[in-house]
Amino acid sequence: MTTFLSLTSTTGGGAPAVTLAVKSLPDKMEPQDMILDPSVPPFKDEAVPASRDTDAAQSKPTLGDILPLSTTQAETKFGSERVPASEDNFATDTLPQNAFTTSTTQLEAKPDPKSPPAATEGHENTVQTSSTDGVSPLAHSLSPATRLKHKLQHSRDLIVCPGVYDGLSARIAQSAGFETLYMTGAGSTASMLGMADLGIASRTDMVRNADMIANLDSHRFELIADMDTGYGGPVTINQTVNQYIRANVAAFHIEDQVLTKRCGHLSGKKVVTNDVFLSRIRAARAAIDNAQADIQLIARTDANQQLGYDECITRLKAARDWGADVGLLEGFKSKEEAARAVKELAPWPLLLNIVENGHSPLITVDEAREMGFRIMIFSFAGLAPAYMAMKGAYAKLKNDGITGIQGTGVGPKVLFDVCGLQEAVHVDEQAGGEDYKSIITASG
Repeated sequence: MTTFLSLTSTTGGGAPAVTLAVKSLPDKMEPQDMILDPSVPPFKDEAVPASRDTDAAQSKPTLGDILPLSTTQAETKFGSERVPASEDNFATDTLPQNAFTTSTTQLEAKPDPKSPPAATEGHENTVQTSSTDGVSPLAHSLSPATRLKHKLQHSRDLIVCPGVYDGLSARIAQSAGFETLYMTGAGSTASMLGMADLGIASRTDMVRNADMIANLDSHRFELIADMDTGYGGPVTINQTVNQYIRANVAAFHIEDQVLTKRCGHLSGKKVVTNDVFLSRIRAARAAIDNAQADIQLIARTDANQQLGYDECITRLKAARDWGADVGLLEGFKSKEEAARAVKELAPWPLLLNIVENGHSPLITVDEAREMGFRIMIFSFAGLAPAYMAMKGAYAKLKNDGITGIQGTGVGPKVLFDVCGLQEAVHVDEQAGGEDYKSIITASG
């Protein structure tokens, strides 16, 4: 006997319904018996509603169980029994078991919007300590978001990120050996628009810049990006998150400032109510879950300046309960306050933003590591030095008639090498081209 499953999806009153039908057929069949007539309704015997509210349904496969699963998804659903690796999932087979989890949110009962969801695998508020030693290089073929998620869940290392704002700054940071970069909103606004960080950069501006930077070399670095306030209400935030996902961004932070926001290190900041802030977190979390993406959600609060430290902790704890992966308290007033926040929110990972000559004390990498921060971004690490260098060169040109670059060895070839010249020539040669071969040979 052979058993078949028939799936029927019907819609009534706007609510989708799924029915599973089980049919047993004899092993020996005539050819005409194997022809599927689309006009014949699905098997009706042994039909069981696919509802999570009935005991009978729990013994039947769900739609998510029947659809093809990757190795990681199968492990998540069915335990450690492995599924043969395919071309699409071979990279995940090299990672520690249960390193990543995937949920099928379409079949889950809708949560009460007034109550925080219970912690689920993949969003537990814990810091896992599994070592990443021995992870196969094949892991680097995973998405940047998945790699960053794995670092946060399976290591206690401090992830140090220089601030970048355009393609050149990102290339320079990568050439210096950094594996995770941070796209600063202030730097992006200044570089793209020549304007101050007063909420002037639009969602289109930020998505375009993040997309360009994240995909310069996505196999070798991850990008954490500023998302400001999400640029609107829940529907807009949903769209923004999906655009960041498609842009290959590994993580983003969304904050509680009003829409007419400003740089976190300027005076006069105002924040929305905690309810509005949490609606932004819920909208972002739902967008991520619906997309079944690994992009990391960083909840940022700027309330310290206006409402004080205790309100910041209250907001971050609530954001954590609603599924934020990482917390960011912007504008610490002292090193002691920073260390205290890590302890009060442990083991939930916190991100520390350092802006030299800003409103917060300077905390070194070693100090942040000792305090227990998990991510550390230096927002002005590229922008401020670039300003100083360019201003000096332009002033020298204006006053002395030269830039002062001569004799430094920095010329077009050096800059283009940082920007992927060698890789571009290699791609051309692989395709049989010889247009750029002379560039390399002429340079020796």
